[in-house]
Amino acid sequence: MHFWDLVKLIMENLGRRKGRVALTAVGVVIGTAAVVVLVSLGLGLQKSATSQLYGISDLTRVEVYPGMNDSGGMAVGKVVMNGGGGGTDQGMNLLTPQTITDIQAIPGVKAVIPVDYMWAGGMLKYGKLEGWAQILGVGVEDLAAFNYPLQGGTTVLERNTAIIGSWIPNNFYDPKLRPGQDPPAPPDLLGQRVILVLSKYTSDGQEIRKNITVTIVGVLAETRGEADGTVYVRLDDATAWNEWSRGTRINRYREGYSRFIVQAEDTDVVLDVVDQINAMGYMAYTPQEYVSSINSFFTTLQIIFGGIGAISLLVAAIGIANTMTMSILERTREIGLMKAIGATNKDVLSIFLGEAAGIGFIGGLGGTVIGWLGGQVLNVVASAYLAQQAASGGGMMGGLAAVTPPWLPLFAIIFAVLVGLLSGLYPALRAANLEPVIALKYE
Repeated sequence: MHFWDLVKLIMENLGRRKGRVALTAVGVVIGTAAVVVLVSLGLGLQKSATSQLYGISDLTRVEVYPGMNDSGGMAVGKVVMNGGGGGTDQGMNLLTPQTITDIQAIPGVKAVIPVDYMWAGGMLKYGKLEGWAQILGVGVEDLAAFNYPLQGGTTVLERNTAIIGSWIPNNFYDPKLRPGQDPPAPPDLLGQRVILVLSKYTSDGQEIRKNITVTIVGVLAETRGEADGTVYVRLDDATAWNEWSRGTRINRYREGYSRFIVQAEDTDVVLDVVDQINAMGYMAYTPQEYVSSINSFFTTLQIIFGGIGAISLLVAAIGIANTMTMSILERTREIGLMKAIGATNKDVLSIFLGEAAGIGFIGGLGGTVIGWLGGQVLNVVASAYLAQQAASGGGMMGGLAAVTPPWLPLFAIIFAVLVGLLSGLYPALRAANLEPVIALKYE
């Protein structure tokens, strides 16, 4: 029997029993719709959760800090050099220039950027305004290596220049502001020169100040992370200011850096890079660990949701098996007649399996459409509720409640067809194995 003749015959047989086929397909519709809605809900919750992870924009980034060796303790004492390159401050594995070389040798590492904080007390002055900020020295000439979005200016750092986060202008205030006066608007610092006032104290408590002119060459866009409240300068500038603060030179081989920013080549190798850095005796952290944990949780949740919907499909499968069994009993003489005129067991098996799969396809298609519409209704209801909560509570509006990816409807339809095939397998085998003579005599 040709394929298209088989398809035509299956459609004719299903059309002769519209009511029974429709009632049987309803179970598949309910099960498929439940799978689509619940899995879409799980995907929507996952997307909403990951989108709320403020400050996590670069999943190839790894933060590395000095680690504790096996001896433990953090006492300050004589520094020795170990064979791996990291200085050890009586229990501390320091981040030294040799450590940079060691980490760069790890497969998958793209760059290692040393970072150091400003130790001296500092204040920013712009005209009559004063402000404060965290000052960070970075060992890179172009801040584009950090993958921060740029609001204006450039990411290239030169001597006595700085790139500021989006919140820095809001930190400026007028120290001479009188009661009742309106506070000044945040200044536009891009391209402007500000005075960095460094301060330190002598042993007898006298304050010493040093003024440094710094040009703001770039302003970063808001990331809702560390970058928003940070002033980035060259590492050489920050080192020189720290040396002035304490009055001695800094030996990086003996004292190390505050931390490293390690850029991995791809998100797929980040966790492996973290494991290798931790094995070297340092403390490494990446946002990818947190995101992976969240994704694992929601993947499990999607499986549970999908399993709940699959229970409805199991019930529908029993209905399909019952319908096909009753169909065989009613069409026993028809089966015998088909075999008498030359139909093979394979032809009969294909017809009944095709009818069972057809019921699964009709139910899967209808359930997919209803499931998608249900997800859209859920989104509208959730958006209206969240908007009401945001308006009354001043909170932020959340994301979508349900997300239906393109693969889900296709998967749901294929799964429903497979359920139909498996449900109709036993009745179809029973029909294919009927003896023609016995089938023709059946009343």
